[in-house]
Amino acid sequence: MSLAETFAPVRVRAPGKINVFLEVGYLQDDGYHELATAFQAVSLFEDVVASPAEGFSMAVTGSVALDGVPVDDRNLALRAARLLAAETGYEGGVHLDVHKQVPVAGGMGGGSADAAAALVACDALWETGLSSTDLQRLAARLGADVPFALMGGTAIGAGRGDRLSPALARGRFDWVLVVSDEGVSTPAVYGELDRHRERHRVDIGPIRDVPEVDADVLHALRAGDARMLASSLRNDLQAATLHLRPDLAPVLEQGEEWGALAGIVSGSGPTLAFLCGSPQEALDLQTRLSGAGHEALHVHGPVPGARVVP
Repeated sequence: MSLAETFAPVRVRAPGKINVFLEVGYLQDDGYHELATAFQAVSLFEDVVASPAEGFSMAVTGSVALDGVPVDDRNLALRAARLLAAETGYEGGVHLDVHKQVPVAGGMGGGSADAAAALVACDALWETGLSSTDLQRLAARLGADVPFALMGGTAIGAGRGDRLSPALARGRFDWVLVVSDEGVSTPAVYGELDRHRERHRVDIGPIRDVPEVDADVLHALRAGDARMLASSLRNDLQAATLHLRPDLAPVLEQGEEWGALAGIVSGSGPTLAFLCGSPQEALDLQTRLSGAGHEALHVHGPVPGARVVP
């Protein structure tokens, strides 16, 4: 009996994310920054289909620019599959077909979503039967955003963002995303943040030794109040990203002038996220931004994490 006859392909969908709050602490001795963040999973998805194979391979397609996306062991999804096989003693392989909709190097965790989807897909395909706790443990070894892509919904992240606790979020939040064909390097943004803080250390207020998510953010999420959340949005990486990509600043201003409650750089960028008061307001803003020549997408959150789909 062939592998294909033994195991049917498994398709898993995992969401991209927006950091609605991101406070960055000082650079630590290990080269990382302590973080406090509030994640929200949104309806822009990565699809991964895992098929039986003797070895490990993958192919990537998508509706976004794919330049620079590796299809070897540099890809987080393939590394996730190999990690799961090593941890469970599975001796076969897998072929992963990844269809990307989350912008590459866009600050929305698309690669992390691929890795989370690969873990869930291979666990189902190989019938290794790992618990959610086991999958979360493996996810944390792959990258800081991978555990949240598994969990989905809304969550608070600490440490490097990988120590998660679910956050209650009522209702629906509507966002308009403006995406860019040119990605931004996350390490470059963090490096620029450190330089920015050094240049402006007299003007910048004290940085907390242990970052925390502001209580107003949690209240807004619990209340399902977009206007309250808009007044609490924060991203400590935003100034650094705008310094590296000054072309984004006028678009942020434009979106807010055209009806967004607030705009923010998503993660390390360059994707911009505009919070809107209703689905109709989001559609109106999407139309205006698209008419101005921007690639604008209407999404909503929170949505579930990595799930097997038909």
